[in-house]
Amino acid sequence: MKDVSFGGLTVGNDRPLTVIAGPCQLENRDHAEMIAGRMAEICRAHGAQYVFKASYDKANRTSLKGRRGLGIDAGLTVLDQIRQGMDLPVLTDIHDAEQARIAAKVVDVIQIPAFLSRQTDLLVAAGETGAVVNIKKGQFLAPWDMANVAEKVESTGNSRILLTERGASFGYNTLVADMRSLPTMAKTGYPVIMDATHSVQQPGGLGGSSGGQREFAPVMARAAVSLGIAGVFIETHEDPDHAPSDGPNMIPLDQMDRLIATLMALDRIAKADPIRV
Repeated sequence: MKDVSFGGLTVGNDRPLTVIAGPCQLENRDHAEMIAGRMAEICRAHGAQYVFKASYDKANRTSLKGRRGLGIDAGLTVLDQIRQGMDLPVLTDIHDAEQARIAAKVVDVIQIPAFLSRQTDLLVAAGETGAVVNIKKGQFLAPWDMANVAEKVESTGNSRILLTERGASFGYNTLVADMRSLPTMAKTGYPVIMDATHSVQQPGGLGGSSGGQREFAPVMARAAVSLGIAGVFIETHEDPDHAPSDGPNMIPLDQMDRLIATLMALDRIAKADPIRV
């Protein structure tokens, strides 16, 4: 198994659980720091490793009218302030090769969105930065296809890779999560992450925006962590119904303490007797 170290953390499938959590998109500095501070406190209390996540640009909104975020310059400034001022590792999405080079100067982890997970030039550019690269598995890919995806980043000499499951397309506006994908992707040796919130998304399900079933996000997180994986990816907000994006599938912030406590208990059990496939 490969471990990936960054920001004072070591992430691996046999290491204590890493929680990657934050709002879908950056709204402003105060809001980001509020969520980062609360999540850091919760994770510290329960023994979880914590990475703050947020997007400076939601480039794949359902509608042209969808709010996209602060933009790369203002967004990276906020992320840098959280990384430096709060001493937390941070993760954000990129959408093209030039963004990879810019974002990697600020954040610990650059994330390849699921829709872009086969874009060779983007994966190579991400690898060339030397940053940790978290690759979301495309909704159109089988879990075993991720070995080829990881190989594109590896071709640059960068093996600091995380692989994230977020569900597969299952008819119109619907996703399904196959838990077999987690041990399948773990066969690459790379740390595997479960995106518990996007796996309950209903893409384009509200016509002009995506819907979701947030009540099932904790179910996905618990099921995945019970298998023994490196981490869980969760979007959270203090008022999801009024969040600028992905509100229907985000977990309310006031529910996160109880959820993380449960996930850490499951993580300890799972890693005491690992599944071998």
